Amino acid sequence: MSQEFSVTINIAPGKEITLAAGKLAQLANGSCTVRQGDTVVFSAACSGEAKKGQDFFPLQVDYREKYSAAGKFPGGYVKREGRPSDKEILICRMADRPIRPLFPEGFYDEVQVCGLLLAADGVNDGDVLSMLGASCALCLSDLPFQGPIGAVRVGMINGEFIANPTIQEMAVSDLELVYAGLPDKVIMIEGEAKELPEDVLENAMRFANEVVKKQCEAQLELVAKVGRPKKTPELHLVPEDFNSTMIALLQDKMEGACLIPGKEDRGAALDALKNLCIEKMHDEFAEKYGDEEFDFFLGVAFDKYTRATIRKAILEKGYRPDGRTTTQIRPLSAEVGVLPVVHGSALFQRGETQALVIATLGGPKDAQETDLIYGGTETKRFYLHYNFPNYSTGETGRIAGPGRREIGHGNLAERSVAQVVPKDFPYTIRCVSEIMASNGSTSMASVCGATLALMDAGVPIKSPVVGISCGLVTDDNGAELLLTDIIGAEDHFGDMDFKVCGTEDGITGFQLDLKLPGISIDTLARAMKQNKIARSEIHQVVRNCIAAPRAEVSPRAPQMEVIHINPDKIGALIGTGGKNIKEITESTQSQVDIQDDGSVSILAGNKAILEEVKRKIQFYTAEAEIGKIYRGLVKTIKDFGAFVEILPGQDGLLHISEMANYRVDRVTDICKEGDYVSVKVVDIDRSGKIRLSRKAALEDLDKKK
Repeated sequence: MSQEFSVTINIAPGKEITLAAGKLAQLANGSCTVRQGDTVVFSAACSGEAKKGQDFFPLQVDYREKYSAAGKFPGGYVKREGRPSDKEILICRMADRPIRPLFPEGFYDEVQVCGLLLAADGVNDGDVLSMLGASCALCLSDLPFQGPIGAVRVGMINGEFIANPTIQEMAVSDLELVYAGLPDKVIMIEGEAKELPEDVLENAMRFANEVVKKQCEAQLELVAKVGRPKKTPELHLVPEDFNSTMIALLQDKMEGACLIPGKEDRGAALDALKNLCIEKMHDEFAEKYGDEEFDFFLGVAFDKYTRATIRKAILEKGYRPDGRTTTQIRPLSAEVGVLPVVHGSALFQRGETQALVIATLGGPKDAQETDLIYGGTETKRFYLHYNFPNYSTGETGRIAGPGRREIGHGNLAERSVAQVVPKDFPYTIRCVSEIMASNGSTSMASVCGATLALMDAGVPIKSPVVGISCGLVTDDNGAELLLTDIIGAEDHFGDMDFKVCGTEDGITGFQLDLKLPGISIDTLARAMKQNKIARSEIHQVVRNCIAAPRAEVSPRAPQMEVIHINPDKIGALIGTGGKNIKEITESTQSQVDIQDDGSVSILAGNKAILEEVKRKIQFYTAEAEIGKIYRGLVKTIKDFGAFVEILPGQDGLLHISEMANYRVDRVTDICKEGDYVSVKVVDIDRSGKIRLSRKAALEDLDKKK
């Protein structure tokens, strides 16, 4: 039996995380379990050889939640989990981003990190535990991982920060910050906030950093007990003679090509320089190293030299590829109502980046439901889908469903905008962002476009939400330069992509990606302030386009209203075998959703149909009122009178003495079963029995004449 070693981390009073290794998956390069409460996550790291000619680091992070972890069966016919859910994909991305920068340059071995939820207590979520487990498994392995990192979720309730809050605590938290980093260096953040100021987010990061320090210390302690010796990695680097020859050939040409403003023109100029390298260098170096190695060396060296040139121009000369200053936003434009038929539409453009966003309104049945591993379902009545087609970059490629990037970008935009959608707005809302052209910050364009489309559709959002990205360029001497609104080249060749979204009152969503092995929280705080200034400019553009949400929902949208009935009348509304509700929905082509508390949501094609549905519902659920006249159906004849149905399921007694203003000898002289008669409710006793009068009804009707 293998021996298990463990360490425990006290992240808060009464809250512990336990890291353990040495017992499971000993054939992996490194493996561990992470436990908080009774939630347990397993992580394993494995590696393979680099593929010949490959010029990138093929890191793959996977995370899966199995229903067996919660003692449950998967829903549906097939009792086996299928493709990863959106939640699992988002967790994969959160674990990938902080560990990727911590491998050495030129290391191209295939690395897989797999996370698996083994036990779920329904109190502690497994996502940040999986991120911590990924770091721990890599540290324990023989792979050249330059960690460890820590990972923690920070919530805020009543102004107090909470480390790794429970699922129940997160439901009432004003902040969700997922933080990963080295001690005193942040590598990745992601989350949402309820319009909080920048200093609150900064303080939350400093709070998280103290937890990260403890986590890193514990991982090093575990590595000392059971970690494998690190192997010397094979690094695929460009030979110095190749690199120096290429630089000598391009040094008076590269800067000019890199600083051409247009993306397409800049790409063409760089392609021309690359072709020049092939023409002048191929024969010599292909003979020396081989054709495959030549192609590999040229790809890596050319990209690295392009990156160095752009970074040097930015840092030393204040140049940017498109000619802007470091704090200048690209030209902005915004339009609404750009499409017919749809409920709301907007086109938002920043420079060459263009997002067309469509808003669709629906009823409760259009909500997105997700099965929760702990039991029950989660219902979303606002969701945003992001699509990034090949034509947006002027390229061809495989056409498939949404990938991890699309799901991640859509989630960031959705979380940021959801903060301003009223909770009591009865509609289900779907926004679809179609990226028409991409040159950086398409997710932030989607946020702006979604805001505009919602306002165009008449959704009474609290305040417009806009987003902007801030970049960073550094050098080996410690110089740092922040860049507002980065384009694709600055994202590719720079060190940071820090997206922040918010209203005029505060931050609603954020996400940080780094290529560096960490930056200071102070630098990120400066970026937030620079970002806030830029957002105010975008807010003005949005307000100039559409000052406020339209007064009413789009006439193209279905009409919706929520009415309330006596819960005791739900059965009467539904009818025997659903007869009544089926008649209403089929005759009006509407949707009617009934809740146990008596709330009835109506979704109809137009206002006239909406009123018709309401009339039918009121017919089936109305209660008899003393003094009101009804046109009732005679159901039963007795010697002493007749029982008349005045409302569905509600009968009253029409006594023979109340049938006319003269003596009636036989009930059948006045009515028979199946007849309709006008009657007035004259009394309802405590038991609910109703007394009717045809005589009083006729008198009242005569007076009205």
